[in-house]
Amino acid sequence: MNKIPVILFLWFILITVSANGSNSSEWQICVTDPSGYTGITLASGRIGLVSSASPFKIKSVILNHVFDDYVYNKSQQLKTSRVLEGINFAGLDLIIDGDTVSSGNITNWQQVLDMKKARLVTSFIYKDKARISYSVYALRGMPYSGLTDVEVESLKQDINISVSGEIVCPSGYRQIVQTFKVLQDNDRFMPLLQTVAQSPAGKHTLAATAAFVFDNFSPEQKEEVNSPFKHSLTFHKKIEKNTTFRFAWEGAICTTGNFSDPQSESERMAIYILCDNKQSVIDGHIRKWDQLWQGDIEIEGDDESQKDIRLALYHLYAFSCPGSGLSISPMGLSSQGYNGHIFWDAEIWMFPPILVFHPDIAATMLDYRYNRLDKARQKASCYGFRGAMFPWESDDTGEEATPTFALTGAFEHHITADIGIAFWNYFQVTGDLRWLKEKGFPVIRDVAEFWVSRSVKNPDGTCSIRNVVGADEYAQNVDDDAFTNGAAKLVLTDAHRAAEMLEEKTDPAWTEIADHLKFYTFGNGITREYKGYDGQIIKQADENMLAYPLQLETDTTVILKNLVYYEGKMDKNGPAMGDAILSVLYARLGYPDKAYEMFRKAYIPNKRRPFGALAESANSDNPYFATGAGGMLQAVLFGFGGLEITEKGIIQQHSACLPKSWKKLIIRGVGPGKRTYAVTR
Repeated sequence: MNKIPVILFLWFILITVSANGSNSSEWQICVTDPSGYTGITLASGRIGLVSSASPFKIKSVILNHVFDDYVYNKSQQLKTSRVLEGINFAGLDLIIDGDTVSSGNITNWQQVLDMKKARLVTSFIYKDKARISYSVYALRGMPYSGLTDVEVESLKQDINISVSGEIVCPSGYRQIVQTFKVLQDNDRFMPLLQTVAQSPAGKHTLAATAAFVFDNFSPEQKEEVNSPFKHSLTFHKKIEKNTTFRFAWEGAICTTGNFSDPQSESERMAIYILCDNKQSVIDGHIRKWDQLWQGDIEIEGDDESQKDIRLALYHLYAFSCPGSGLSISPMGLSSQGYNGHIFWDAEIWMFPPILVFHPDIAATMLDYRYNRLDKARQKASCYGFRGAMFPWESDDTGEEATPTFALTGAFEHHITADIGIAFWNYFQVTGDLRWLKEKGFPVIRDVAEFWVSRSVKNPDGTCSIRNVVGADEYAQNVDDDAFTNGAAKLVLTDAHRAAEMLEEKTDPAWTEIADHLKFYTFGNGITREYKGYDGQIIKQADENMLAYPLQLETDTTVILKNLVYYEGKMDKNGPAMGDAILSVLYARLGYPDKAYEMFRKAYIPNKRRPFGALAESANSDNPYFATGAGGMLQAVLFGFGGLEITEKGIIQQHSACLPKSWKKLIIRGVGPGKRTYAVTR
């Protein structure tokens, strides 16, 4: 390791640690070992920048809800849609005195995820020549743009640097056009690097434009075409010893998924930042994140849980965008995992904590479904049902996007009830009657009509829902799945309540079917997961969800009996969410130690180095699993925090039940009134 003066090193550490003021450690995750590196995502709700351990690199740029055709079986030409990995405009190369800065010639490498300001700060020492620090932002106020703010400080001697900003197309892109242009307005020159290309299947045109931003410095900039997929823009600078040089590399990516002329739009965005607005967009970004963090969870006594909870909140906020009409896929904007499709993960797992803190974001998640209601009606009619039947996997079209080999696409119908429940819960929290009449009730009514036509009447007067895949996807083509029947029962009841409130016509079948749906039990009173269930291993909680979140099972003796039984049946390698449900229930029943055990089991084995990004399960490697973050946060809010969504809004209804290590739990910014709830031991 190259040595630097001790005083300088200590000063460097002090500056890094204190960069964000007092109590910054509560908001920062600092890592110093890049081995086994899993990146973290900086996201604006529209684009996600996935970090890298390599100096000045961004692993990938993920575009929210911009889909291309994806062939997943070439021999049979089977295809679905997949969210696009966009043109990467965010990388840099730095050469110092003829030597390219790389992981192999730096020391004191450190990355700090500042969740408060939603930025990633990387710093290191290059040999004994320079101290380098740079901050990466996915700009919240300009959600198609990103910025890397760089400081290079020479140490013992003058240094000569060469900096190249890059635009790189992923492989498979077509008709790539790489250009460098210098626009001029009066005396202002605006050098821009730009790539325009067709997506691999040709569904979209994408354009990325990037530029350097300087303070009182106007170097010559030259383009180099490095390959058909990559070109770069380079400038040179001499930095005198003991001085600091600052610059930024910024850019934007736009597509025909959002703009009729993505090339011009990306150009305008880059120019806006270039023309003296760098600091203003950073300041605006921080202000918007301050507004998001009005919804926060504070833990006293457990620093690890505090950071893990904040990281989960950070990701849900980063992956969402109010007013966009978009929802959140299981992997958010961290990867192309699950093809970027929207599942029940959105309404059942991520929606509730977002609804608690930011009803405006919750509303845009529901707009995603409302805007595709006609397609859901079309799907119902195609299968001989009435009302609306939502797809298990949804993309921009609103049609079924599940690969055909997966039976979930044809049979996991509980998602239609899940969506209706989310719509009713939004109304309960906001009390917005106009919204209920215009958007909420049309969805809830059509969902109820689907279940009327989907259910069948038995000779004994009971009703069944046959041939489904439930929340436990290991059990396929079963009858009377507990969660499916429970969700249908609840949404049918909600539809009746909504109609009465709006003085709309009700269908007597709603309450009749809700009152007569069939649930099976063992002889000892334990509820069977489905008709014929006989103790098989299950993928995740299904029956237990009758108690939470459906709250149909209310007898505490029955809840506990089912809880203990199904805990022993859950696959140890199943997804994170099941244990989160068990945590909520144990907390509500007054078992804090067991609730905490389940809380940690739901995510600790899934954390990946070095930041703690969550994978879907203990033995998978597909972070960041936003669904798991939603489950974890529900354990805190609706378990330990005692919150509940009711006809009176969000209330703290359950007794305090904190783990031993938690001295105090504070939940800030709850509901439209931004209330604060506190739980102490």
